[in-house]
Amino acid sequence: MTKYDKYDIVVGLEVHAQLKTNTKIFAPDATVFGAEPNSQTSYITLGHPGTLPRTNHKAVTYAVKMGLATNCHIQKVNRFDRKNYFYPDLPKGYQITQFNLPICVNGKVHITTEQGTKAIGITQIHLEEDAGKSIHDIDPSFSCIDLNRAGVPLIEIVSEPDLRSSDEAYAYLIKIKKLLTFLDICDGNMEEGSMRCDANVSVRLKGTTQYGERTEVKNMNSLRNVKKAIEFEAKRQIDLLENGQQINRETRSFDASNDTTFALRSKELAHDYRYFPEPDLPPVVLSDEDIATIKADMPPLAHQLFELFTQKMGLSNYDAGVLTDTKEIAYYYQNACQYTTQYKALSNWITGPIKAHIKQHNTTMTHFELSPKKLSELVALVAQGKISFAKAAQLLLPELIKKPTANVEQLAQQMNLIMDNNQQDIDTFIQQAIDKYPDKVAEYKRSNKKRQKGLLGLFMGELMKISKGKANPKTATAILIKKLNDY
Repeated sequence: MTKYDKYDIVVGLEVHAQLKTNTKIFAPDATVFGAEPNSQTSYITLGHPGTLPRTNHKAVTYAVKMGLATNCHIQKVNRFDRKNYFYPDLPKGYQITQFNLPICVNGKVHITTEQGTKAIGITQIHLEEDAGKSIHDIDPSFSCIDLNRAGVPLIEIVSEPDLRSSDEAYAYLIKIKKLLTFLDICDGNMEEGSMRCDANVSVRLKGTTQYGERTEVKNMNSLRNVKKAIEFEAKRQIDLLENGQQINRETRSFDASNDTTFALRSKELAHDYRYFPEPDLPPVVLSDEDIATIKADMPPLAHQLFELFTQKMGLSNYDAGVLTDTKEIAYYYQNACQYTTQYKALSNWITGPIKAHIKQHNTTMTHFELSPKKLSELVALVAQGKISFAKAAQLLLPELIKKPTANVEQLAQQMNLIMDNNQQDIDTFIQQAIDKYPDKVAEYKRSNKKRQKGLLGLFMGELMKISKGKANPKTATAILIKKLNDY
């Protein structure tokens, strides 16, 4: 037992998700990522005198959707507050956020790790505006400010300190990302900053209930880096405690070049921000009808589709997990199931040849050329024994992708891929194969099962050669075994 095994890790995560609205949360400025610096700002975003903000109703709708997806209580009356602090990329000198009356509270999500399934509490989800961006690597003498991001709508999803390992934190972030992307309210791209995460990390001796002093780790641009940051920070804190030192409550940053954290500043408290109600915005008031309408408009979520795929379609947990990895694949599979009952075969096609094609061509399921209906026709062709899976995947699929409106069976016929299921033809092919190896027939009759399997391979190889690969292997094998046993 090491010194690290004496401690529990306690983690709470704050996830900031940029909402996919066309305009900012309080202004009509565009929100296009990658636009020319400072080209998407207005007097309202910059907080010029005489300007007034106006709440983006789409952002409110998106926040409610995430609240419903995380089993939160939706507060029908919620309001905005001013969070006062100075930062170069915060043009107004304050941030409009929700502090006292956030839009969503008291929720939970379930995560699954090797240790099982666990409920993670959601303290709150609140709306706020994003700050601009300070860029330090363009000019060696100056920091550059891009205010395009200032005012972009965010929801901040604050978890309870219920996570006990970096693996649980990773699983939680995967769950949150799936909810955001399946709801289509955020693209979840951490590299572009549309989903960002701060981790509050502390440690305590096993068996104790009192929380230790925590630090907040920022500047993590991938799920893997969040995991690494938590692991490093927990070990750093344990080392301090074991050496008789104290942990300072502070904000730290993660250095991805060496997987360490370093101090930025002492941790601010709520009173440091001098919160007070935003005087320029009325409260957001939602009715039961508003919430019901928003709920009715929500698409099926990953965990709901997982349950559907395992229970109705009979897929394994693994197959259903792969299919619900992204909403594009999940919805494609769900749509294709309208045209076929070959659910397992359909899953094999999507997770096998189609996923390989997408990876090879560096594209996504959204841009996959074949419609769900066409794929179901291809699956049916294989299920009916008219073409082998190997030839369908290696030869027919690539050609069908080039001609996505073609009739699947006609295209297979044109390519001379349709298998011969005619029993009379197959009998002829089998007899020719047997006649070529009469001594092997006698050997087959007196051999054990292992040797018989090898001899079957010999006869089938010759049969496929004679039929030029067109004999249905399944049909031919059954007839061949019967004929050999009858000799």
